Amino acid sequence: MYGQAIDLQLILEEEIRNLPEVERVFSKIGSAEVATDPMPPSVADTFIMLKPREEWPDPNKPKSQFVAELEALVTPVPGNRYEFLQPIQMRFNELLAGVRTELAVKVFGDDFDQLIELGGQLEEAIMAVPGAADVAVEQATGLPVLTMSPKRDAMARYGVSLAEVQDTVAAALGGVEAGTFYEGDRRSNIVVRQTVKQRENPDTFIDLPVVTPKGEVIPLGELVNISVENGYNQIYRENGKRRVVVAANVRGRDLGSFVEDVQRAIETNVEIPTGYFVEYAGTYEQLQSASQRLAIVVPVTLFLILTLLVMALGSIRDSLIIFTGVPLALTGGVLALVLRGIPFSISAGVGFIALSGIAVLNGLVMLTFIRRLHDQGKDLHTAITEGALTRLRPVLMTALVASLGFVPMAINTGIGAEVQRPLATVVIGGIISSTILTLFVLPALYRLVHFREGRVAVNS
Repeated sequence: MYGQAIDLQLILEEEIRNLPEVERVFSKIGSAEVATDPMPPSVADTFIMLKPREEWPDPNKPKSQFVAELEALVTPVPGNRYEFLQPIQMRFNELLAGVRTELAVKVFGDDFDQLIELGGQLEEAIMAVPGAADVAVEQATGLPVLTMSPKRDAMARYGVSLAEVQDTVAAALGGVEAGTFYEGDRRSNIVVRQTVKQRENPDTFIDLPVVTPKGEVIPLGELVNISVENGYNQIYRENGKRRVVVAANVRGRDLGSFVEDVQRAIETNVEIPTGYFVEYAGTYEQLQSASQRLAIVVPVTLFLILTLLVMALGSIRDSLIIFTGVPLALTGGVLALVLRGIPFSISAGVGFIALSGIAVLNGLVMLTFIRRLHDQGKDLHTAITEGALTRLRPVLMTALVASLGFVPMAINTGIGAEVQRPLATVVIGGIISSTILTLFVLPALYRLVHFREGRVAVNS
């Protein structure tokens, strides 16, 4: 089996090397001697090392396009199914959820044949969902099994017991110790069994001699039915229940909405029998837990920001004026994600939290100066005008420093770009919108709230 896996892998690697962006390719098949990552011979990890971008025919080609070209190249290679992942992403998926892909739909039950059938139905339902990629049911069948069913009437007629038949087959396949061979002070067991070619050919077992209690020799084919059947490759269990996994990756859309569509497709097209149930795991499982934490962290963060503003300004009205910068900043972040076609992710959510602090800081810088001028005796219009003009440069400096610092992350296409780009895009887009609010909308809001408190400066 290892030889066949290696032959298929060599063909695959030769195809991958045809891509001009590829520098070298190497693979890991099965389990190593120190089995920290135990895998069957049918599973291989192919690592593709890319050339520097300046050596690509098109240095501006996005990574998603390269993956699409790679998929189109290797899909016609027979005997393989593929999952396109980053090595670290794959390892974390395995550690956290036991699967390699972003989404794993697990179906649990007792009858393994029923589970395999349900897995095929789930695969068809998921493949019909837009954005689904690398959809595949885990390999559970396909292992050839040599089956010998006893002919009990014939065994009774010849007086042969089942144990005698089993001992004969065990000796032919596994061997039996017939004696000991001495060579000086070295001692070796003498094992008798069939040759390799005989053991690999099921037809040879038909003529395997079985000695009856009466001393007669009967061919094994007279006592058992011999056949090669398609058996289970391996049976997976989780929490004491048999399960089959349908794995899938997501491309071109966010994981949350994709899983919602998958759930609707499964509920509509797949009938889950009584006693069987479906669970969703993979990166989606971590997305759910992270979303639940963010649902607590974000409100608490915004509340703390508002509380600190009230403590710093001593005015709930002025604090709420500054706090209006948060929703407009978030709007700019969402718009930036839409314009760049980047789906929402947890890193984008972290960017929104950071963005709230920057938006509040700029508003605080301007409003504090306007209040100071107003308290010094200048009328409201003059205080707002002078304060806005005087604090124009500090606000722009703060915005430029924060936004320009994230530009390399926003245009990154290398390792870690999947995490850096959403965060940087949110921050840059939000800073632009919040800066506009701080320079134009915030002074107007301050005037609307404090229009009854306008003062005229008195010359002494």
